[in-house]
Amino acid sequence: MQLAFILYKYFPFGGLQRDFMRIALECQQRGHQIRVYTLIWEGDVPDGFDVRIGPVKAWSNHRRNEKFYQWLQQDMQQAPVDRVIGFNKMPGLDVYYAADGCYEDKAQTLRNPLYRYSRRYQHFSAYERAVFSPESSTQILMISQVQQPLFIQHYNTPIERFHLLPPGIARDRRAPSNADEIRKQFRTEFSLADDHHLVLQVGSGFKTKGLDRTLKALANLPKHQREKTQLIVIGQDNPKAFNVQAAALGVSKHIKILSGRDDIPRFLLGADLLIHPAYNENTGTVLLEALVAGLPVLVTDVCGYAHYIADAECGQVLKSPFQQEKLDQALSDILADSDLRTRWSENALHYAKTADLYSMPQRAADIILAESA
Repeated sequence: MQLAFILYKYFPFGGLQRDFMRIALECQQRGHQIRVYTLIWEGDVPDGFDVRIGPVKAWSNHRRNEKFYQWLQQDMQQAPVDRVIGFNKMPGLDVYYAADGCYEDKAQTLRNPLYRYSRRYQHFSAYERAVFSPESSTQILMISQVQQPLFIQHYNTPIERFHLLPPGIARDRRAPSNADEIRKQFRTEFSLADDHHLVLQVGSGFKTKGLDRTLKALANLPKHQREKTQLIVIGQDNPKAFNVQAAALGVSKHIKILSGRDDIPRFLLGADLLIHPAYNENTGTVLLEALVAGLPVLVTDVCGYAHYIADAECGQVLKSPFQQEKLDQALSDILADSDLRTRWSENALHYAKTADLYSMPQRAADIILAESA
């Protein structure tokens, strides 16, 4: 079959983008043709992929999206496809991969009522309704159970159209046999003494991921701990505001903010703790990447994958509502207890061997290629 995959932006370090790539490659390996519609493509194009970049410009995101949709519809009329898979919400999808949460719920609970009179709201609401309304036939690939009740609440979506996928962690994220050697080399490279701690935060969108909370927790460590603690942050975002915050908190010398990169497994093996105090997070793939690498995790419970950390007993999940003092205390307690971190690491590695954390691309391809899609 000729499959059309649609996403607004592709770059190698985004969670949605990596999921798209692995699903598309799985479909290609099963003998199907892959066409991709996007506005921006950064990085290499896999062999055999037909990537079509929309010649679209607009002042606002919603107008850009509308023009992009009109263009790709025209293109598909001229060169038909057998199935349309969207990684962003829009009309006309056969299958939608639900990486984003419920827009309507956020609009009603987090925004001023006047927001719902805006063109932006009307656009995003209509595109979401086109996917989730009872009149739609779009099959929905869910990667978290957290959002499904919200979609049903707002749209009365038939339950049979939802398909909950297992996680899809790349197996190269698992701790290799020479993990100890990699960790030693990494810590030498970053000048980390044996009695120093490395706290790692990974994820694009520093504000949503709670980097401000992390910086406060770092600043609030007891002085003897803070002096022996480094924070490395990795993600695609503008770090300016957070560098200013770090300076105001007096912790600039304790942090490094790096742009997205493809050697995250080294950092997971070299760190002592992954911190992820997100404000909201549909899943949180990095939580599972840390788990399979044997890295303990400190995370807020709003993340869709936080329950895996609790199930594996490999970290601490902070309950809502969020309290900065609890994050501060948890960070200090975890860094002070090496036996606890060792036990969590062992639990994580055992869980990684026994739980299905890897088959998302295969299951997604099964649904995409099914006759009912």
